[in-house]
Amino acid sequence: MAGLDDITIVRDVPMKLLKFTDYFKGFEKVPAVRSLFGDKTEEVLGNLKVEFFSSRFGYMGVSDVDGHLLVSTYHLKHSDVKTLYLDIIHELYHLKQFLEGKQLFSSEVSYVDNPIEIEAYRFTVEEAKRIGLTKEEIIEYLKVDWINEEEHKRLIKRLGLE
Repeated sequence: MAGLDDITIVRDVPMKLLKFTDYFKGFEKVPAVRSLFGDKTEEVLGNLKVEFFSSRFGYMGVSDVDGHLLVSTYHLKHSDVKTLYLDIIHELYHLKQFLEGKQLFSSEVSYVDNPIEIEAYRFTVEEAKRIGLTKEEIIEYLKVDWINEEEHKRLIKRLGLE
């Protein structure tokens, strides 16, 4: 009978990284994105890789190892275009932070108190206003699964939306 000594689990599997610009087109023309990367916008987006993952949980993120974008295929298929657009803007802001050498994740402060997140959300909220979202729509956009109602209210206050 086979036991644990008889099996092998390969843990270092290659990730399938694809070109961001093959799946997300036109972002190099967006003024908000250009304000992040300036004259290097095409180069940054052209070099950006994306990893798609299949999960009902999670949306998007930036790898703190190499800066590539992680995107849930479930989120892509089931979210409205405005939400996806704003999530990409938010994650591109995190990419900028990563490229500046900032630590993206911290266990020392809560998500809604993390200066890295506050900066990214401020930028995203300004873009949401620019594309015509109402204050109520922005507040709804800021509701995410990993924060509770009290944290949501604190985030709204920190972003000047109360």
